[in-house]
Amino acid sequence: MKDNYQQSSQELLNKYHVKQEEGLSTEQVEKSRQEYGDNSFEKQKKESFLKKIIYHSLDVTTIILLVAAIISITINISQPDGHFLEGAIIILIVILNAFLGANQERNAEKSLESLQALTKQTSTVIRNGTKQIVESSELVPGDIIELETGDVVSADARLLESNELSIDESPLTGESLSSEKNSQTTFKEDVSLGDRENMVYSGCLVNTGRGLAIVTETGMHTEMGKIASLLSSETNEKTPLQNRLNVLGKKISYLALAAAFVVFIIGLLQGEPMLEMFMTAVSLAVAAIPETLMVIVTVTLSVSVQKMVKRHAIIRKIPAVETLGSASIICSDKTGTLTQNKMTAKEVWTDGFNIIDVENSMTDGAMNVIKMASLCSNATIQETEDGVEEIIGDATEQAIVKVLDDNDIKKEEYDIEKPRIVEIPFNSTKKMMTTVHKNGDHYVSITKGSFDHIVPLCKDGDFKQAATINRRFGKKGMRVITVAFKYYDELPDVLDEAELEKDLTLLGLIGIIDPPRPESKAAIERAKKAGIRTIMITGDHIVTASAIAKELGILKSDTEALSGEDLSMLTDEELKEAVVNYNVYARVSPEDKIRIVKAWQARGEVVAMTGDGVNDAPALNASDVGCAMGISGTEVAKGASDMILTDDNFATIIDAVEEGRTAYANIRKAINFLLTANISEVFILTLAILFGWGAPVMAIHLLIINVVADGLPGFTFAVEKPEEGFMSQKPISKNQSIFADGLGKWIGWNGVMFTMISLFGYYLGRFVNLSSQIGASHDVAQTMIFLIIGYSSVIHAFNCRSSQSIFSIGFTSNKKMFQMILLSLSILTVLTLVPFLRDALFLVPLAPIHWIIVIVLSVLPLFVTELVKLHYRRDDE
Repeated sequence: MKDNYQQSSQELLNKYHVKQEEGLSTEQVEKSRQEYGDNSFEKQKKESFLKKIIYHSLDVTTIILLVAAIISITINISQPDGHFLEGAIIILIVILNAFLGANQERNAEKSLESLQALTKQTSTVIRNGTKQIVESSELVPGDIIELETGDVVSADARLLESNELSIDESPLTGESLSSEKNSQTTFKEDVSLGDRENMVYSGCLVNTGRGLAIVTETGMHTEMGKIASLLSSETNEKTPLQNRLNVLGKKISYLALAAAFVVFIIGLLQGEPMLEMFMTAVSLAVAAIPETLMVIVTVTLSVSVQKMVKRHAIIRKIPAVETLGSASIICSDKTGTLTQNKMTAKEVWTDGFNIIDVENSMTDGAMNVIKMASLCSNATIQETEDGVEEIIGDATEQAIVKVLDDNDIKKEEYDIEKPRIVEIPFNSTKKMMTTVHKNGDHYVSITKGSFDHIVPLCKDGDFKQAATINRRFGKKGMRVITVAFKYYDELPDVLDEAELEKDLTLLGLIGIIDPPRPESKAAIERAKKAGIRTIMITGDHIVTASAIAKELGILKSDTEALSGEDLSMLTDEELKEAVVNYNVYARVSPEDKIRIVKAWQARGEVVAMTGDGVNDAPALNASDVGCAMGISGTEVAKGASDMILTDDNFATIIDAVEEGRTAYANIRKAINFLLTANISEVFILTLAILFGWGAPVMAIHLLIINVVADGLPGFTFAVEKPEEGFMSQKPISKNQSIFADGLGKWIGWNGVMFTMISLFGYYLGRFVNLSSQIGASHDVAQTMIFLIIGYSSVIHAFNCRSSQSIFSIGFTSNKKMFQMILLSLSILTVLTLVPFLRDALFLVPLAPIHWIIVIVLSVLPLFVTELVKLHYRRDDE
């Protein structure tokens, strides 16, 4: 079956039983609406906030905490002196974690809503033989619509008539140049969307001219609708950090359950009461789980979000911060992302002269070419409401007029000086336009357009040199505008194409290009040093894309560029294997972009995708991190993204990667800090039971330590500065364990050291009579081990800040951490010294000797760790 663009206009009129002059009847419209539905997009279902909270409450560690809380409350109900503080605190922490996670998820995708907003407009339609203005959502296949300059096309349609019609299709194709339309063009073979001259597409803007078209597709069946369906079908995978934390949570949970079971059985075998051992097992489960970890992770990521705002990046989805830190591939759109999305006249060649750089070495000859080309153009300079001058018109003509303006020549004054008498408008078949102007007592006709179409009409000029320059400009990715002229002493009687477009004199060539952003090349180099590969994906032609990519340092050889046509010949499996060979993909569709992103993901890479158009939205959504442009980006692209660049600066992505890597490093530091304490608590309880000492601490003690001693300093890792040289390291692998690079060993080693000093302190308090006033007892030992675990955990924050010595980076270089450490130490001390607080926590007063032992044992790990760091630094040297 032939596609719409392959059918003649009459075939489509017959298909929908409609006459061009009369349009559909009311009955036909109603029947068509029943068959095809409204011209709108399907809405994506969203989860309720309550459902999100429930979802975030179903991970293994949370369930264990809830079970522990319920057991604690149930057992305490049966006790005459029972209290609910322990269970209440656990439940409060669980609720807080779930709420934070759900609130974060509430910033859900708004891509489809943005797409629907594009259809909330009106269209001029012919129905029942009369023109009508209707809401675009009411359009149906078979409707005859009129298009004029400034209109947004509301449905996919086959042109019936066109008059100098050009459409901005960059939202769909990514191509910066307007697409010239011709209703008379026919196709027998398949052609790419960007080359279908006889079609117009929903969501695209009419730049110039007029047209009449028959609607062929509406709603989800339009090209824009297909993008909408791609967005709704693409679901974001969990971020690398979320996957790592899920694995970590399961490991901790298994450890907690196993240790609790072993302790419970050992206690029973030792003859301990079942109820007491059950509470001990609950205590061990509480000890194993770092309750504040997820809150600390969220805070760390949130701090990075605030930092990124100052660096011109808005994070829409908090987990994207960490994912950016793992990014190993950046798939970037060309137009408007790596380039300025602003056609610019770069070089001029005039017959008999060398190539002139427009910006740096303008000559009279080159300016004459620009002046003549500006006369033969319809771009104008207008003043906006804000008093800013703006050039309106075709992108290439804007580029020509801009050169005049930059050289303090006003086009309107030049137009008055050489008034236009006749215009033969641009024709997409001939690819040229001609104007005639009065030039003093004489006349001049000026023709500009395609090199291949104009040169055959010339009789004078250096055609051999011009052909060489044309090829040279083309290899540089420039669009070539050829300018020719003919003088008349008197105007001929007939001013038509046959007369004006023959026997011309070749004046010169203008090379026009959408130039790279000045900062893009340096940013790509920074990315390369950070182990990140930049891939260009564009809807533009392969020659243009390759030229820009070479200038930016993305492309070394033409063999590294692949066209959409060649890409379509590869299966997904073949693409997965071949994707490493290509740095540039040209003339691609939205579906192609997703395939490229997924091919890299299938190889284990973390992919960031940048873009600004509707055509980029599906790939933005499918990538690990979607980065939309804030200034030039469409609402659809922004809605599909995880991050918005408010300055449209590619370099901002690398700044964001830096923040992401910093956030991940700080989260690892927090995990080191928290798990050392939690693992040591599990070891302490397990070994104490094995020794026959019973439970050395209560669950409420461990909960206070986890929240006060671990939680308060833990939050301040969020503002820890990165270590030197971290941006020269390779990206973190998606599958890399969170315990990689020796972190697991550090946690295990420190956990053992903390266990030893804590049990030693407990032993001294329970079995050695250190004070004549306060004898040895379980209560004294319990108070001492509570303080030792708490103090040593707090001080351990200094160890985790850096691989460098804390004495070299300074105890107060992270002021917030230093303040929180002092606060945590003060709270633990107050809980032990204030009588009513001490009694509530089943603690007892200590003698001075006990306090000295507590302080010495608590500080000891700091100095031991410093010696180990010194040893490693010497080995590295």
